[in-house]
Amino acid sequence: MTQQTMIAETTSWPSPAKLNLFLYITGRQENGYHELQTLFQFIDLCDELTITANASGQITLSPDIEGVATQDNLIWKAATALQNQANCPYGAHIKVNKILPMGGGIGGGSSNAATALVALNFLWQTELTFDELAEIGLTLGADVPVFVRGFAAFAQGVGEKLSQAHPKEQYYLVIKPKVSIATVDIFTHPELTRNTPKRALSTLLEAPYVNDCEKIVRMLYPEVDKQLSWLLQYAPSRLTGTGSCVFSEFTNEKEAHKVLEMLPDNVSAFVAKGCNRSPLLETLAKYELALLQSV
Repeated sequence: MTQQTMIAETTSWPSPAKLNLFLYITGRQENGYHELQTLFQFIDLCDELTITANASGQITLSPDIEGVATQDNLIWKAATALQNQANCPYGAHIKVNKILPMGGGIGGGSSNAATALVALNFLWQTELTFDELAEIGLTLGADVPVFVRGFAAFAQGVGEKLSQAHPKEQYYLVIKPKVSIATVDIFTHPELTRNTPKRALSTLLEAPYVNDCEKIVRMLYPEVDKQLSWLLQYAPSRLTGTGSCVFSEFTNEKEAHKVLEMLPDNVSAFVAKGCNRSPLLETLAKYELALLQSV
């Protein structure tokens, strides 16, 4: 490729969370991977990455995350993978403002990686397509391509087959119980449902939403069971992914906040709106338009 001139100004980029509105496990492959059908929707609560591209060729991050080496950070891995794929000589400093709770199954790390890919592809003017960025993303984590592509998606296979979806954009009350759940413990549990029949998306959108992992997580983690039982008094509620976050859905923001205010002070929770188009794509479009207008 012909190297374009990088955009050196400091820019800020959202890194949204996601919810699995439903999750069905429909089978298991010989290699042990589970086949599934799940519906991803973004929410408007976001981490923020402030990025300054430079000519150093180095990727630097701040602040440091205690116990995580820079080379193990998904943002650094994403940026380095993009450099290598595009044969790009540029570098960047990336400042991360963490808002999203870690380890809750709402995709914070995967979203951070995707935001780094999309933002740096623009700032470095490396001109990779979304398909190429998603391919890089898949090497970093199964959920990264969803965040790269930036639309609510119905995922099948082992999560790699994505098609655009348009679920209702509702308000959600999300609670993060004080537990950390290892995904492998849920997917290897002998009592996990693994034979839910495959259905068309049109059928699934009209049926009550269910998460096949929820029964196992509630059985193994009393704190998750407690929070979910409490939420179910007020609205339809489920686990997202393999947890630990649980969420309730509301048709309006006021009702969601009313339930939030009844929660004990020591419970970590927030209200957010569902988005079928990622805030990341909105930001990219804004910067692309500003660049066109400046030429």
